[in-house]
Amino acid sequence: MIRISDGDLAAIIDTSFGNNARSLTFRGAEFLWTPADWKAPALAGIPLLAPWANRIDSESYLANGRRYLLNPALGNLRYDANHLPIHGLVAFTDRWTVMGQDAASVTSRLEFWRVPEWMAQFPFAHAIEVTHRLREGSLQIETSIENLSAEAMPLCVGYHPYFQLPGSKRDDWRVHVAACEQVTLSDLLMPTGERQPSTLPDRVPLAGQALDAVFTALSGDDFVLEDGARQLAVKYGAKYTVAIVYAPAGREFVCFEPMTALTNAFNRENSGLQHVAPGETWSESFWIRPS
Repeated sequence: MIRISDGDLAAIIDTSFGNNARSLTFRGAEFLWTPADWKAPALAGIPLLAPWANRIDSESYLANGRRYLLNPALGNLRYDANHLPIHGLVAFTDRWTVMGQDAASVTSRLEFWRVPEWMAQFPFAHAIEVTHRLREGSLQIETSIENLSAEAMPLCVGYHPYFQLPGSKRDDWRVHVAACEQVTLSDLLMPTGERQPSTLPDRVPLAGQALDAVFTALSGDDFVLEDGARQLAVKYGAKYTVAIVYAPAGREFVCFEPMTALTNAFNRENSGLQHVAPGETWSESFWIRPS
C-alpha cells in the first residue's frame, strides 16, 4: 500500500488490490467507506470498473459492428443478482505497476493487453494509467487509456466510489445531484431509452430514502454529500457524461459514480458511446474534496 499526503489530506492506494483508494482522510477523519473485513468480491473504497462499467444485458456485446461473446468458463466474470455481467474484469487485480510517485501522488499502469484471459473477454489491446494526486484540498483521480489495437476501442468505464461522512449517520445526510435528466430504468436496472427531467430537490434528505439512479445532462456543478457539519464534494471532468447515484437503504455510504457511458452502452443504439482511436489516448479526471 502507498500512502500519499498533502497538508490536511492523506490517502492510501492499494496497487495490489485493484489500485483502489482504500482511505481518504481530512484532518484524520475518514471519508471513504470500507468494511473491516474487506476482501474480494466486495466493492468498497474507489474501485475502477473496466473494460466495462455496470451491467451488460447478455453474455455478449457489440463493438464496431461485430458481436463478441463472453466466456463464463474463464471464471473472471462478475454477475449481478439477475445473472447479468457487471463491472468488468480488473476491480481486484494485483497486476498494476507503479510508474512514479512522490509525497502527494502515485501513478500506476495496468497493461490489459498482456493478460490472455482478459483479452479473451474484451479483445481490444490497451493500457490504463491512473494517477492519484492530492492537491489544493482535493484528491484528483486522473485516468488515461491508451488504445494499442488496430481498431477503435469502445469506452464504457467508470468508478464506483463509496463515501461516508465521519461522525454522523446516514439519516442525517443530504445529497445534491448535479444533473438535469434522469434515465428511466427497467426492472433489471437497464436504460429503457426514455429520460425525464430530474425532479430531485436541491438537497435530498436520505432519511427514509434509497437511491439507485442514472443521470445525464450533468450540470457541471459538484455532487455533494453533507450533514450540516461536514461536506464531501465530487466534480466530474467533461468526458464523464453519466452519473450513477447509489445510496441503498440501511447502508452507511453514498456512491457518486462517474461514468463515460450509459449502462449497457455497448448493446444500445444512440447511447453516446465514446471511442478511442487506434494509437490514441483518452484522458479524464474527477476530483473529491472533503471538508
